Amino acid sequence: MLKSLTAAAIAIMTVTGAAMAEDKPGLVTIVTAPEPQTQLMSMVLTMQSMQQGASAHILLCGPAGDLALKDAPASATAPQAPRDMSPQGLMTKIIEAGATVEVCAIYLPNKGVSADALIDGVTAAEPPAMAARLLAPNTRIMSF
Repeated sequence: MLKSLTAAAIAIMTVTGAAMAEDKPGLVTIVTAPEPQTQLMSMVLTMQSMQQGASAHILLCGPAGDLALKDAPASATAPQAPRDMSPQGLMTKIIEAGATVEVCAIYLPNKGVSADALIDGVTAAEPPAMAARLLAPNTRIMSF
């Protein structure tokens, strides 16, 4: 128990300290929606926020976790109007631009796959660190 509390405290200090050191707004985008349009719009707004100076972190849960799979469903990879971009394609660009992308901690075990099923740049979230990120000063949360 003490070990868990210590780890949580360290995670909070690390995330809070990093957010304060950067002195720029933090954005946490939580995506659970199964609809490709909603998934893509979450990525569009995250990218726009980054372009306006925010640091970004994306948490994919439930059906949206499929965006992170190497063998993603067609709904995650099919181009959409008006720019012929897919949710996974834009998410990849967001990762390349410096955002952190994670799947919920319970996604992989409940999907029945391991971390090697995820595309490069995506990992499984650690709940204490994610909670600290959500509670950090100067953080905005978008949920889709």
